[in-house]
Amino acid sequence: MNTEPDLPANHDEARRNFLKQSSLLTALALVPGPVVEAAAQNLDERVASAFEKVPLKLEINGKKYKLDVEPRTTLLDLLREQLHLTGTKKGCDYGQCGACTVHMDGQRVNSCLSFAVMHDGKKITTIEGLADGDKLHPMQAAFVKHDGFQCGYCTPGQIMSAVACVREGHADSEAEIREYMSGNICRCGAYTNIVAAIQEVKNGGQKV
Repeated sequence: MNTEPDLPANHDEARRNFLKQSSLLTALALVPGPVVEAAAQNLDERVASAFEKVPLKLEINGKKYKLDVEPRTTLLDLLREQLHLTGTKKGCDYGQCGACTVHMDGQRVNSCLSFAVMHDGKKITTIEGLADGDKLHPMQAAFVKHDGFQCGYCTPGQIMSAVACVREGHADSEAEIREYMSGNICRCGAYTNIVAAIQEVKNGGQKV
């Protein structure tokens, strides 16, 4: 014979919830107050971030920098966010458009695909470092002359690649220029003007 009193159908579920809540409150009561406060202010992440920073020396546009950067910082974000050299543009952030092109020890690189800490001791040139004071670099002047920039967003990367294209000896024909500039995308379609600017600089024999 069943001697248990009649209970509501959800009695067991209510009891389980009560036990869960009681356990949670007990656990919170045992955690030191400063730990709870630190977690609320994300202090754990801030402390970890400070310890994770890596010392880094770079020479950018002829100026030497001593920096502390997080290992996950890209060269592009370091230039734009930390050093405020915003001439280098963030386009696709996947290395496909070339807007972020800079020179690393004379070689063009997509700065969005490169971690800053990988380049300790390197020399970097951005679009800000190309001109000689108020005097435009020959490639900059040629882009202006041939209207090779239109909206202008891709222009810094285009110019940095164009300079490298001439230096690398890949500007002997229109087809060759188009091939070696193919990593830089211009959504305005100013390719004809860009090629004309590069050809003028190449044929002019100016030092780039």
